[in-house]
Amino acid sequence: MGCVLSHFASDAALVPKLWFGAQPATLTVRSLEHRKTTEEVSLEEFIARRVPSLHQPFRPAWWLNNGHLQTAYCVIGDFSTIDKVEYDRKLIRTLDGGTIGLDFTPPADERTLPDDTPIVVVLHGLTGGSHESYVRSILAPTCTPVEQGGLGYRAVVMNFRGCAGVPLTSPQLYSGLHTEDIRVSIWYIRKLYPRAPLIGVGFSLGANVLTRYIAQEGDDCRLLAGCVLGCPWDLSRSTDRLEGGLLGRYVYSPAMAQNLQKLMTRHLDAKERFPDSALAQALDEPDVLTRRMQLIDFDERLTRIIGGSSPPFPLPSARDYYRAGSSHNLLDAIRVPFLSLGAADDPVASNTPIGMAKSGFVVLAETMGGGHLGWFEANGRFGRLERWLRKPVVEWIRAIGEDVLVEGQRVGRDDIGCQEIGGGGHVVGVEGEGGLLKGL
Repeated sequence: MGCVLSHFASDAALVPKLWFGAQPATLTVRSLEHRKTTEEVSLEEFIARRVPSLHQPFRPAWWLNNGHLQTAYCVIGDFSTIDKVEYDRKLIRTLDGGTIGLDFTPPADERTLPDDTPIVVVLHGLTGGSHESYVRSILAPTCTPVEQGGLGYRAVVMNFRGCAGVPLTSPQLYSGLHTEDIRVSIWYIRKLYPRAPLIGVGFSLGANVLTRYIAQEGDDCRLLAGCVLGCPWDLSRSTDRLEGGLLGRYVYSPAMAQNLQKLMTRHLDAKERFPDSALAQALDEPDVLTRRMQLIDFDERLTRIIGGSSPPFPLPSARDYYRAGSSHNLLDAIRVPFLSLGAADDPVASNTPIGMAKSGFVVLAETMGGGHLGWFEANGRFGRLERWLRKPVVEWIRAIGEDVLVEGQRVGRDDIGCQEIGGGGHVVGVEGEGGLLKGL
């Protein structure tokens, strides 16, 4: 009997913890029982009935039973044969001369979808792209045809400037603070598909950017909803978390800095093309791309200077960038349904900002385990590893795309623009950037 009680107690502890605002927002949705009728439900009831995985245990694989192991598997695991996703890439040129890579799936030659098909807009992590396994783990079931068990949706991954093979055509990089590129991307996607509901999904650094964008747009947000995973929230605390542990200081932080250094090494020609820019001056510093450094060192020497447009860049220090670029203090401005999923043992990102989200549109979910963008569980005791996160995220995407009704269309800012340029083409999602550590 004691063993049985212990089993149930452990299962209860493995159920994600959920936090809602004091007054959860009321959503107009299609009735689950009678699809032609509508009903008003609270966000809390919406989660309970339409995202049931958030009320079920996440059981990490027994050999990946802590955040470090879960995170390590993100980096060293072989995901090349699962969740295959292919894309059509469009390159768009921003008003400042920068280039953003938008990867659309399914490709046009694979199948044609109605113009009002829901679109999932994805932002990847620090030096990732549409090839990352965590991105594909969501897009594979989301974009698989309905007759094959998927949702049949369209998706667009926004690859940051210089990432995933996107050329660096301006003396400006990207950062957790800069939101104009996602704003431009969503504007462009809306122009292509004006009747399609847009649902944002962000991972790690991309989660921070997405949170900031949704909060800044407020009632005018062009996204119907947002979902963020592994968000660093308070960038200063996340840095302290990295610096405060041995693995953080000697493994994670140097690995992320090295990824950024290698990324910039691929764009050294930008120094010659923009010789008088802050980018060229930063790259001229001795050993900036070769010396072993911490993430905060890279941010001090480059990100705070070229991580976005002026103003506010350049910022006085990396710590000033972290304070300006954090997202935990913007949650109250969110006015669309917003789900955050984090892990208490994430060694990279600061913990879920419990108590800081007064907005009724926000729900914060946290699992005991999962690491940084891991959440690996085994299908059977020694079975194949699967990412648990895809269950609640795909349930959320389905519920938003098929059940939530919004009157009218949010306009958003219209003083922005871009131009599609050549150089896109077909992208195979399992082919990452050689030399960069994946999963971070």
